[in-house]
Amino acid sequence: MEFINSIFGLDFSVIRDNWLFFLVGRYPNGPMGGVALTLTLAVGSVFFSGIGGLILGLLAVSQRRWVRWPVNIIIQTFRGVPLLMVIFWFYFFLPAVFGKGFPEISTVLIALTVFTSAYMSQIVKAGIEAIPRGQWEAGVSSGLSRRQVLWQIVLPQALRHMIPSFVNQFVSLIKDTSLAFIVGVSELTHVATQVNNRTLNYPTEIFLFIAVVYFVICSAFTALSRQLEARTTSANANR
Repeated sequence: MEFINSIFGLDFSVIRDNWLFFLVGRYPNGPMGGVALTLTLAVGSVFFSGIGGLILGLLAVSQRRWVRWPVNIIIQTFRGVPLLMVIFWFYFFLPAVFGKGFPEISTVLIALTVFTSAYMSQIVKAGIEAIPRGQWEAGVSSGLSRRQVLWQIVLPQALRHMIPSFVNQFVSLIKDTSLAFIVGVSELTHVATQVNNRTLNYPTEIFLFIAVVYFVICSAFTALSRQLEARTTSANANR
C-alpha cells in the first residue's frame, strides 16, 4: 500500500478507515449495505430468477402456440430494454399497485429477478433444444408421455449443460446490482458514493478500490464457472 502511495500519490487510508462500512454497511447497528448487500441481492435474484427462468424456458418450448408466443414476447421485451429502465418501472409501478411505499431493496430484487429470468429462460431453452431429438422419440416410443420424457430424461441432462451458463449469469448479476444505487439502495457502489461525498478528497482511491472488489468477486465466480464447465465436459465425454 505504501509503495502504491509513493508512486501514484494515492492515499488509501480512507479505505482502511471505512473498511467495515464498505463490507457490511451499518450492520448490525443499522441496515445492511456494501459488499454484503451486493452479494445478498445477487444470490437472492439468481435463486428466484433460476426458478422463473426455468418456468419461462419450459413455456417457451411448449408445443402450444397460444402458450409459446406470448411467453416469447414477454421474454424478448425484457431482454430488449436496459436493466435500469426495468428498475425504474418497478420502482414507480409497485407503489402505485399497492397504494403505499414499497421497500427499495425489494423493488430492486424483483426487478433483477424479472430481468434475469428472461435471460435464464434462454439458457433453459437452449439446454433443452441441445438434447438430441432421438431421446424424445425413444422416450415416447417406450410409453412415456412428452411431459414424462421432459422431466425424467431431457431436463436432467439439460440442467448439467446449463450450470456453467447459470454461473456466468450470476457473475453478470453481481455487476448489475451496482445499478441499485440509482434508487438509494446501499449496495457497494452506493456506499462508495456515500464515503466519497463525506470525504470529498479521495474519489480515485474509493472507486479504484470498489473496481478491484468487483473484479475479485467476479473473477472468483468466473473461475468456478470454468471448473464446472470442465467437469461437465469431462463427465459427458466419459459417458
